[in-house]
Amino acid sequence: MAAITILRRAPLMVRLATGFLLLVAVLALAGPWLAPYDPTVQDLLLSVSGPSGAHWLGTDQLGADVLSQVIVGARTALAGPLVVALGTVIVGAALGMLAGYRGGWIDTLLNRLADLMYALPGLLVIIVLIGVLGGGYWFAVLVLTVLSLPSEIRLCRSATLAQARLPYIDAARTLGLPPARIMARHVLPNIMPTVIATFLLDFVTALIGLSGLSYLGLGAPPGTPDWGTLLQSGQNLLADNPWISLAPGAMIALTATSFTLLGDWIYDRYSTDGDQR
Repeated sequence: MAAITILRRAPLMVRLATGFLLLVAVLALAGPWLAPYDPTVQDLLLSVSGPSGAHWLGTDQLGADVLSQVIVGARTALAGPLVVALGTVIVGAALGMLAGYRGGWIDTLLNRLADLMYALPGLLVIIVLIGVLGGGYWFAVLVLTVLSLPSEIRLCRSATLAQARLPYIDAARTLGLPPARIMARHVLPNIMPTVIATFLLDFVTALIGLSGLSYLGLGAPPGTPDWGTLLQSGQNLLADNPWISLAPGAMIALTATSFTLLGDWIYDRYSTDGDQR
């Protein structure tokens, strides 16, 4: 109930973004039951047909229903970015807090590693590794998680440094609390807005990156409903049925924009530099 009350007071764009993300979450969880057709069923007699009463977004080159592919494809499109964002925020936040709180050689080492990884062109590295080693979609998820760590580490490090200088941390040290407990019980709650905001932004980055890889044929396996794959399959059919590409493209853009709006609002509303607990 408290969350609903807070959202009611949020700006209109944030409420719209939250509502859209809830819709996308429902599609990802229940897509196979909500889709009007099996997205893998083909009917060449309906190849590349436009929107109609039976097929609201028309059909693709194999006669499969586009709307069903968009709905069912939400699960594949969101699963990878969710894994990337969770992995990045768990590992990155822990390392960032460690670097910011302990400082010294740990901070120096992690900063140097972050600098090195920042210098790598992420998408190009993934394309080369997949081309050389294979591995497909989930290998791309793993590599993207690793390449996303530097920004998470640096942001959480900066937030931790801001907290570590404050009196309540000195008081906790004076009481003899171990560093791990101070970070978990005192630092983490106060940098949580940064952690949540970076989680959402990591999700956006991963969504765009993995959709791009699927568009290039290096992401989701062939035949798997996915927004990036569907976007690619319709690029040469825009004159016959533009919805093959427009629908998944719109879903990617709206999902990314909604997560960005929500992340910015959470950070602006809850980020604190002077309020501690």
